[in-house]
Amino acid sequence: MRTYLDAKAMAVAMRERLTDSGVSISHSQALEIVARQFGLDTWNILAAKIAQIPAGRDDGGIGLEAAAPIIRIFDEAKAREFYLEFLGCSVDWQHRFDPDAPLYMQVSRGAMVLHLSEHSGDATPGANAVVFARDIEKLHGELSEKNYRYNRPGLQKQDWGLEMQVIDPFGNRLRFIERNDTPES
Repeated sequence: MRTYLDAKAMAVAMRERLTDSGVSISHSQALEIVARQFGLDTWNILAAKIAQIPAGRDDGGIGLEAAAPIIRIFDEAKAREFYLEFLGCSVDWQHRFDPDAPLYMQVSRGAMVLHLSEHSGDATPGANAVVFARDIEKLHGELSEKNYRYNRPGLQKQDWGLEMQVIDPFGNRLRFIERNDTPES
């Protein structure tokens, strides 16, 4: 079964079949038609999606997205102070089964998405999540300026790149990593 990664081959095959039937279209027209078959407005949008997938990371057209780790929290006020005020996240949505029920909410900043939960069965305190980023030094400067009394993140050069760790009030660790430009062996 073909996926959107086969879009160019699909356009070529369609164009050849149409030509055999006496219908002539340009290669660019064929690419636009294939893009629409995948539910996208233009070939440029489809091409950009294809370019975002690193080599060897095809999901077979399933459409897997980045994971959203569930992070266990115990105190809503402390969680909001850390994730919203210190890290600069925004609340995307929140849910309670009733006013006295535990909180479950999604926070995000850029492409980083985290689920925070007061539910005892959702996660274990002490989680460790990796967040890849492009400019750790800028993020480090931003967080350092906030002078958050419970966390003063440092920068470390590691074999895999520059890393900054922050630990939330519940013992959960976020490792922000700016990968090296050199490929791994």
